[in-house]
Amino acid sequence: MIPSVLPTYNRAPLSFVSGEGSWLVEQDGRRFLDFGAGIAVNALGHAHPDLVQALTDQAGKLWHVSNLYQIEPQQRLADMLVDKTFADTVFFTNSGTESCELAVKMARKYRHDRGEDRPVILTFEGSFHGRSSAGIAAAGSEKMTRGFGPCLPGFQSLPWGDHEALKSAAAQPDVGAILIEPVQGEGGIRPLPDQCLEGLRELCDEHGLLLILDEVQCGMGRTGKLFAHEWAGVNPDIMMVAKGIGGGFPLGAVLATEKAAQAMTAGSHGSTYGGNPLACAVGCKVMEIVADDAFLSQVIPYQDSELEQFYTFCRNLISKLPPPGDGSSFTLDDEVALKYFRIQQMTQGSIDLGDGETDPLKGPTDVGSGGRKDEEVGLRDLVERLNERFGTSFTRADQLFFEQVRESAESDDRIVEAALANKYDNFSSYLERMLDELFIDRMDGNEEVFSKVMSDQPFRAAVHKGLARELYERIRSSKQH
Repeated sequence: MIPSVLPTYNRAPLSFVSGEGSWLVEQDGRRFLDFGAGIAVNALGHAHPDLVQALTDQAGKLWHVSNLYQIEPQQRLADMLVDKTFADTVFFTNSGTESCELAVKMARKYRHDRGEDRPVILTFEGSFHGRSSAGIAAAGSEKMTRGFGPCLPGFQSLPWGDHEALKSAAAQPDVGAILIEPVQGEGGIRPLPDQCLEGLRELCDEHGLLLILDEVQCGMGRTGKLFAHEWAGVNPDIMMVAKGIGGGFPLGAVLATEKAAQAMTAGSHGSTYGGNPLACAVGCKVMEIVADDAFLSQVIPYQDSELEQFYTFCRNLISKLPPPGDGSSFTLDDEVALKYFRIQQMTQGSIDLGDGETDPLKGPTDVGSGGRKDEEVGLRDLVERLNERFGTSFTRADQLFFEQVRESAESDDRIVEAALANKYDNFSSYLERMLDELFIDRMDGNEEVFSKVMSDQPFRAAVHKGLARELYERIRSSKQH
């Protein structure tokens, strides 16, 4: 029987009832350090007092009218965005995927009103632009589009980093725009080098193309600038914004130059809730805080110190995986092989299975000098010891996906690849649960450091995506050898 909530999410068995700063509280009272920030949404943490006050004040005055009338908080937020960015005008949405829809419409209406038959928008492998019809068509991946065809036409996906393919495609007479994320999220936290963004701007100018940037996830201060493209010193024609701009309240926007937006006249687009007083009141407060130079100046020092230490620590969790083809025992033949190696890296990198704890910010301990960690430990025995030591609950249910991969490996490499690709969400969620179970409530006095490291940063997403990608590639390479 189908549940009352459509089962489109692979949810963890957790239900949070409150949050404060970087911490979440579960129904049973457990406290969790929130690495995900609602998937890069809660830019200022949970229940930020200034945001709570802004929302409460507005809620006592006016929730909703419609865009048939002037909305003061909306006008104020638009003026702030225009003042701080390249944009001449702003349209407010409720989410990133709605922003994508408008960005596509705006680019195509611009061409239509100029009498040009140039509807094609160039996109890139590994991209993510939301889950609407335009968003999945733009991304073009089989994972996103399978079963939802026919896809919206007018998109051409190019290989990431293939300059010749890009130059050739941009010169085609039916191409009118280029859409790209300055930092890919779904693609594995891949930043676009500044010189490449500069080259994209030059290419667009050369061929009369509109440059559309998707800063839904990488914008709003996450790179140390208000928006990531500012590092390259170039401006887009259209930009998609959402997530952090609302600090947790549903809010998105499309920013554009007057030239790019000139065809969007009365009646060409609309939204019932987009730019409502509640969302914009919160957005104004977020902008007031995040767009301040003093606030942005603190982001880079964190990245260069505490964040870098923590990133190094997380990378060390899998650094000791044996290289493919070295004759080691790393195989897909055990139903819990993946779980074992993940646990192994956790234990060797920061957590002692004996009586002592190690500081997770100081990197891995020495595991090559003999002693307890050099002993051969059976998989199930290791799991039992971890469960006993840390109160974790690694179960058979967690192993089903990996057993599927193991069984597939016995027959066909293509089935392995398909299994990994089709279950990538499960794979990623699995790694995140491992981080939860081994970090939560085991900070040994480092709560303040971890809280500072994690606040206002999309770091958990980067960590678990990066770990998943690397482990995924190691598994495939090992199988091929």
